Amino acid sequence: MPSRVVHHGDGVAFLARGRLPADHAIVTSLPDHSELPALGVAGWRTWFVDTVALACRAIAGDAVAIFYQTDVKHDGRWIDKAHLVLCGADAADSHALWHKVVCRVAPGTATFGRPAYAHMVCVSRARRLAPAASTPDVLPALGAMTWSRAMGAAACETAARFVASIGARAIVDPFCGHGSILAAANAHGLDAIGVELSRRRCARARQAMHESPPNRATEAQRH
Repeated sequence: MPSRVVHHGDGVAFLARGRLPADHAIVTSLPDHSELPALGVAGWRTWFVDTVALACRAIAGDAVAIFYQTDVKHDGRWIDKAHLVLCGADAADSHALWHKVVCRVAPGTATFGRPAYAHMVCVSRARRLAPAASTPDVLPALGAMTWSRAMGAAACETAARFVASIGARAIVDPFCGHGSILAAANAHGLDAIGVELSRRRCARARQAMHESPPNRATEAQRH
């Protein structure tokens, strides 16, 4: 059975400890500026880019890091988080393998505060993908969310399935929230490691261990 461990702690400090094992991938969603108000928007942008770069350097050269991020409209301006992710990837000498758009609401719907879609960007330093490995670039629905800032179930499924397809053994989320991607990792037979600074969210992620869907590989063997 795949394992799941959730640490209460600082995700940045966790990433700074050193490189992860070669068969570990990162799938995460970095906090919005509203969650780090002491930094201010300009300080948060610098923190965001630096943290993406840190995550890219924490994985092995052939491993992948996937960032799920929703842009934000602030003070009449648009903050493009995909751009910030790619700035961090560039700083770590990494490149994009794919960039998917995840619809948060039905196309043609006006939204306020946050746009109608999210980005999911996969980066790596050394890995390349053949054209035959292409998958849909637009996810038509986000899927169920465990809380307002969660990575939707459909996005989690897409990320976990891709990580499993390239032979990784574990998914690491240094900002795991309620642990949605950790549950998806386990469902695909992958070990999961989460880090969460909030004690309440950390407890919720640990509780979710007992609410995960069955392991897909095990279910296939049963049938």
